[in-house]
Amino acid sequence: MAQPVSAMQKAPPGAPGPGTIGLRILATTDLHMHLLGHDYLADRPAPAIGLARVAAVIAAERARGGECLLVDNGDMFQGSALGECAAAASRIGLHPAIAAMNALGYDAATLGNHDFSFGPGFLRTILRGARFPVVATNLERAAGLPVRRTLLIERVLHDAHGGAHRLRIGVLGFLPPQTVEWEPGLRGRIAIGDVIAAAAPAAAALRARGADLVIALSHGGIGAVPPLAMAENAAAALAALPGIDAVIMGHTHRVFPHPDHPAGPGVDPRLGRLAGKPAVMAGFWGSHLGVIELALTPPGPGGDRWQVTAATIRAEPVAGRPECPAIAALARPAHLETLRRFRRRIGHSERPMNSHFALLGQDAGLGLVAMAQRWHVRRALAGGRFAGLPVLSAVAPFRAGGRGGPGHYTDVPAGRLTARGLADLYHFPNRLAAVLVRGADLAAWLERSASIFRMLVPGGRDQELIDPDFPGYNFDVIAGLGWQIDLAAAPRHAPDGGLLDPDSRRVRDLSHRGRPVDPDQPFVLVTNSYRLAAGGLFGPVLAGHEVLIRTGPPTREVLRRYLARRRRVAPVADLGWRFRPMPGTTALFRTAPGALERGPCPLPLAGPPGTDAAGFLLLRLAL
Repeated sequence: MAQPVSAMQKAPPGAPGPGTIGLRILATTDLHMHLLGHDYLADRPAPAIGLARVAAVIAAERARGGECLLVDNGDMFQGSALGECAAAASRIGLHPAIAAMNALGYDAATLGNHDFSFGPGFLRTILRGARFPVVATNLERAAGLPVRRTLLIERVLHDAHGGAHRLRIGVLGFLPPQTVEWEPGLRGRIAIGDVIAAAAPAAAALRARGADLVIALSHGGIGAVPPLAMAENAAAALAALPGIDAVIMGHTHRVFPHPDHPAGPGVDPRLGRLAGKPAVMAGFWGSHLGVIELALTPPGPGGDRWQVTAATIRAEPVAGRPECPAIAALARPAHLETLRRFRRRIGHSERPMNSHFALLGQDAGLGLVAMAQRWHVRRALAGGRFAGLPVLSAVAPFRAGGRGGPGHYTDVPAGRLTARGLADLYHFPNRLAAVLVRGADLAAWLERSASIFRMLVPGGRDQELIDPDFPGYNFDVIAGLGWQIDLAAAPRHAPDGGLLDPDSRRVRDLSHRGRPVDPDQPFVLVTNSYRLAAGGLFGPVLAGHEVLIRTGPPTREVLRRYLARRRRVAPVADLGWRFRPMPGTTALFRTAPGALERGPCPLPLAGPPGTDAAGFLLLRLAL
């Protein structure tokens, strides 16, 4: 069984004394409707995830005795086939996730951006069944959602001598301000404010109401301090506020504390501290339970508040744990209905489609998505003033390893194509969009994507190819173009879009139909609603451009319509780009364990394949 990642900070000598009490905060985050340990896209058991397994860890923590507070940090209701099935139910009873959370006795929860993916009406309906409060401090206009801006929980805790102490625990909750941009159907109905601007007065208000301890549920990652206005990831800035004692993080799908997490100013991934305060992030899909154990000392003579005198922080993995039978039973009916729906036939593919080599320029599944997107937009623009422009399609591999592990790849075999296969090809609930761009914009777009690769020294051996902090879902390629990527040049952009090297250019020989792309040449670029959102990696490229289709149908629905019309497809795997040759240079590339059984590597191998410590197939590429 995997060992927990933990950290402890001891109290100063002599600080704990009579009256010291313990409080254990248990936290889940980014469950994305993984109630059971099942991979719906591969249709097989997943023994290291799921709320039913987290429930076993929760039970073990509670069995240790002492007072526990159980919270969820958002992105619970969307993100798996089970979530889509529950949202598609014609009659919404008690949502299976709400039923599970009620049964587990959650004390509080906040919302994440994906909790709005099925619309505020759906969210409002299911939250009415919750027997726990939902707090959303920076949700300024809530469209009737049953949420509150702040929460004050009172508990009676006992010290080691049996003395009773009344503790008032304040809870704040924050979701990314960009949520309205990412979910276009929310515009005009929901308003979300800046995290820090909302947090400071809310924490002060809780203190004024008598809060002895204030916990921030931040559906956001660590981010910079001081943060930019309307920052997506503001957990470190929250921890730096004087009125907040502990931070629960999420959204970025990382584990904290963890030895592999990068350190930084005020960020201690060994002790689990942000600005010196306890902080935890429990992975995603129910891979971990976050645990913050606090030792609290009551006010001394002349003191006016409790003090955190010791803290232990752990991200407890669930791998190898049994599933809680009660939680599994609550999810079972929806699980069986999901399997039935996902096994329905949609069409037929003449070729297998997988993302094993998507980061090397080959992915037939992306080729199919690109074809479907271009087909839809050409039909939508037919007869209009843009009908004569070339239509290009931006696509990215949503499942290409990375933090998701060696099983996190699209893998659709040739033959019968089911609803499961469609979900594997296009995992997110984005809507199709189209924008008028110029050739220079296309080059800038691809330059951002090309920053996923590390800079390689010509002639160097066994250099890591991929930047692990750059998510594969941000590696956009543009079908309909050809180009080369020069790995000897430095990456121009950081994973968050920040400019690293303004003089660097990696994208070379950009062409359309065999001809060089003129910087002023107009094109229609098909993308999705997420890319249109302000900020992010690609947002600056689109700023100020004419949007031809802002909120088209869901991209997966476009894919389904395309297959219904064609019935049989034979998508091309070649995505149109190559690395610029680097003779004598080798690079290390990680992919799925069975990748070479599905097809040959698009680049020559410079040695026998191996396996790394995480279980990825490790290939040595000759560039």
